[in-house]
Formats: sequence, C-alpha cells, structure tokens
Amino acid sequence: MIPRPHPRPMTPTTPPPNAPPGSAVRPVLPSPSRRTAALHGVHVPLVTPFTAGGELATDALEELAHSVLDAGATGIVALGTTAEAATLDPAERAAVTEVCARVCHERDVPLTVGTGGNDTRATERALAALAAQAPQATAALVPVPHFTRPSAAGVLAHFARLAAGSPLPLVVYHIPYRTGQPLDAPALRELATLPGIAGIKLAPGRIDEQTVAFLGELPPGFALLAGDDVLLSPLLALGATGGILSSAHLATGRFAELAAAWRRGDPARARPLGHALARLSAALFREPNPAVVKGVLHAQGRIPTPDVRLPLLPASPAAVTAALRHLTRLGPTHPLPLPAPPAHPGSPAALTG
Repeated sequence: MIPRPHPRPMTPTTPPPNAPPGSAVRPVLPSPSRRTAALHGVHVPLVTPFTAGGELATDALEELAHSVLDAGATGIVALGTTAEAATLDPAERAAVTEVCARVCHERDVPLTVGTGGNDTRATERALAALAAQAPQATAALVPVPHFTRPSAAGVLAHFARLAAGSPLPLVVYHIPYRTGQPLDAPALRELATLPGIAGIKLAPGRIDEQTVAFLGELPPGFALLAGDDVLLSPLLALGATGGILSSAHLATGRFAELAAAWRRGDPARARPLGHALARLSAALFREPNPAVVKGVLHAQGRIPTPDVRLPLLPASPAAVTAALRHLTRLGPTHPLPLPAPPAHPGSPAALTG
C-alpha cells in the first residue's frame, strides 16, 4: 500500500466578531485566490461505491479518492452526476462529503462539491449548508437550472444572486443536453465575469462556433474545465484549464499526462494520447454513466460491487469487457512535469491541465 501523508489539523472555526458567548461558530475559509488557483488539471468526480446490501461503502470511497490522487489527479469532486447524487439521501450525501473532505484536507488538494438545482432560494440554502459542513471545499459545482428552462437572462440572474451570497466560489455546470438550456458565447462570457464565479464545467456535447468563440476570450484567471470526456483533448488544445472527468477513475495518470502535454505545448505527444483516451471514454459512456465505470472498477477489485441505483441499471458484461480492452491498450503512464498554471488561462500559453 502506498504510504499516506499524515493528517493535517482540520480547518478551525471561530465565532463571528463581537459575538456573545455561546453563539454559533463559522468556518474559517481558505482565501479566494488559493481556491481559484486550484481549479486546473484533472479532477475526478468520484463514484459512490455500494456494498452488496446497498449501503454506502465509505472505506472503498476513501481508498478510491486516495488512489486517483496517487495516480496524478489534481483534485476530486464529490456529489457530481457520476456519484449518483440524486439517489442519495441527506445522510448519505453528508457521509460522502465528509469522506471526500477528509481526504482532500489530508492531501492538501482541492475539493469541489456538487449542489443546487432549479430553485434559486433552495440552492442558496444548500450552499450555506455546504460551507458549514465542508469549509475547506475549494468550490461548489452548481448546474444551470434544469427542466424549467429559464431564459439566458434568467440563468444569469440565478447565478448572480447565488454568487453574491455564496460562502464558496461557484463552478457553473453547463451541460445543455441535460438541462435543455443552451447558452451562447456572450451569455457564457457574462457568467464568467460575475464576481464569485470561479469557473465553468463545459459539457456542450460538441465543439461548435459558440464553444470556440467562448474559449477564445476567457477572462484572465478564469477556470474552464472540460466536462465531456471524449472532447477533453481538443478542449485542452483550445485553452481549457483542465477537466472534471468520470473516465479519469481509470488511467488517471494518462489523463494527467495528456493535460501536461498540451500545457507544455507538446502536440506530438498529446494528439495520439488524446485519441486513445477518447476511445476509452467513448467505451465508458457506451451505457449510462457511471454504470460502465463502476463495472470496470469492480472488475479491478477497487470497489465491492458494480451496483448502481435505479433508475440506472448495471453495465452489461460486453460493455465492461470492451472498456477493459481499451484500458489495456493504453499502456503505462509516462509522467510529464506539470508547469505552474498561467495567469491568463484563455491565452495560447495557458493550455493547462
């Protein structure tokens, strides 16, 4: 087993200034600059492992978090779509957050936590609760409101209100094929300029004119994280600062290698690796995520069962076998030194991972 770093003291809490004795404490949060500087590289949105009895397998979750960090991930994401967060009850979501927060604190790496929905007021309350539970979190991953399909102006108003009151920086999760809400480049650029919005997880489903236009004029210091695993390499080539990638549970080091190659300006190395990883990602998303990822992790002995919760179904043996075949073809990782994140992620020199 790989030795783990010694745990660091947990983030202290302090009462508000001039508070009377016995009043509630509030978390001492990391500085905004340290938080946003961490939003680059490969972040793994962890699956939620289940036991054969359907309970959370928290030991497996903790080991999984350590293993992807050992392999080269920059940080982890708790309670994303890959975690099946919609199927977890409040106590389970709290347990997942606690495990991920503890690992990230021990390893001194960024933690992003998914929260929010299509109710602005409820999302405000969720953000406040998250900051109290996990004060060391780097950011909250908040989706564009789904189902109600507000106008672009409504989306901007939603995030302006959230950002104005949120104790945590926000990463906007833009995934129009799930939310039903497309946003053009001017709307995305306006979102990116809102105070309190640290980045966008961009999962457009394709690279079109609006995607290219937005990536061509990112605000200085803004984090653009690829959210479509198959499109990671071209998005990095266009200026993305990293990615939140379910596929990076597997071949984590190769994903980190790809990000480093683009950032170092090494397309000869990045292009073939990017194509190989895209083939792996396509195989892992052949059936609804995270079924195939869980099937492969279980086949590797890294989680106790391949189980997902309804309405998802476990991956077919054929899908798991195909993904394992692509994984075998990737070969070993060839690590590259990772340069420091540039000051202007939108510039050509900012092809970062």
